[in-house]
Amino acid sequence: MRLGEVCIETNDVIKIAEFYRKILNISFDCSDEIHQYIITKGTTLTVYNNGAVKNNQNQNISLAFTVDDVDAEYERLLKLGVHIIDAPKLQPWGAKNMHFCDPDGNHIYFRSLPE
Repeated sequence: MRLGEVCIETNDVIKIAEFYRKILNISFDCSDEIHQYIITKGTTLTVYNNGAVKNNQNQNISLAFTVDDVDAEYERLLKLGVHIIDAPKLQPWGAKNMHFCDPDGNHIYFRSLPE
């Protein structure tokens, strides 16, 4: 068994999908206001609105993306105007993480893992 999909439910699919495409450096022209794919290979990342109003108080889940160089990603995201909560920092378990949130308040981590 493997994890097939992570879906971010939101009130504004276009806004959130554009944010994720920007931070993940993915270009794709889609204007669907209900459902959009962000990542389709491996574990799928989608953005969806089922018609119910969301409270956007997402405090129980985080998304972590493994990157080659978290310090380079930190500089790139700063230039994109992303508000970084925690700058890259080496963690006791060996990963180097940085932390920020999407416009709905979902917590996102970019991390580099030791070789």
